[in-house]
Amino acid sequence: MGPDRYLPELASYLDRLSALARQTDEILTRSVPGCPGWTLDGLFGHLGAIERWAAQVVLEGNFVEEPHAPARGPAAWFLEGADTFLKAMAALDPETPCWNFGPPPRKAGFWLRRQAHEHAIHLVDACQASDLEAPALGEDFMLDGIDEVLAMFTPRQLRLKRMPHSEEAVAFHVPGAPGWTLGQGPATASITASVHDMYLGLWGRSNLAETAIIEGDADLALRVLQGPFTP
Repeated sequence: MGPDRYLPELASYLDRLSALARQTDEILTRSVPGCPGWTLDGLFGHLGAIERWAAQVVLEGNFVEEPHAPARGPAAWFLEGADTFLKAMAALDPETPCWNFGPPPRKAGFWLRRQAHEHAIHLVDACQASDLEAPALGEDFMLDGIDEVLAMFTPRQLRLKRMPHSEEAVAFHVPGAPGWTLGQGPATASITASVHDMYLGLWGRSNLAETAIIEGDADLALRVLQGPFTP
């Protein structure tokens, strides 16, 4: 996927999230199953902080500190900044050098991809907390998100020692798509799941230990599935 796809995906998810942020206080105080310890209101505060941070990074091209969401009215705060955030994403040149936490070359286009998937995952969270049907995500979009996790986030998690290194390599497969391998050498275990289950499972929104087909060294595969693959 390219920048021309990320922006409309992001705009669509942001529009739906904005509608959910306008729900009643009774709904906004509900817990978010995918984010233990968070309320729906708190989820919108997180998004508002992430959006302001990403927009400022893109504007300056350098690292900036992430702002803190207000203790009161975080959903309203999210709504106040949503348009400014989307305009910043729409105006960026994907090829412009820009700080990000991915591998080099570090360019502004990283943020379009990252924010599209950030908002997709949290839209799933918000729908679940609101007792609404989860959004239908495109297969190519979810494949791109799987690649983001396994090719960008997970190596970073390993490098920062947030996830233990596995003693042997493990392969990840989605039917009909190229695979991914974590670790060095030939894989001694493989994990196969549908694109939907793999996408949500790598983000901890579904249980791949229960839904995936595991072949080879099952103990190794189950240890790797404990992750965490993402922050």
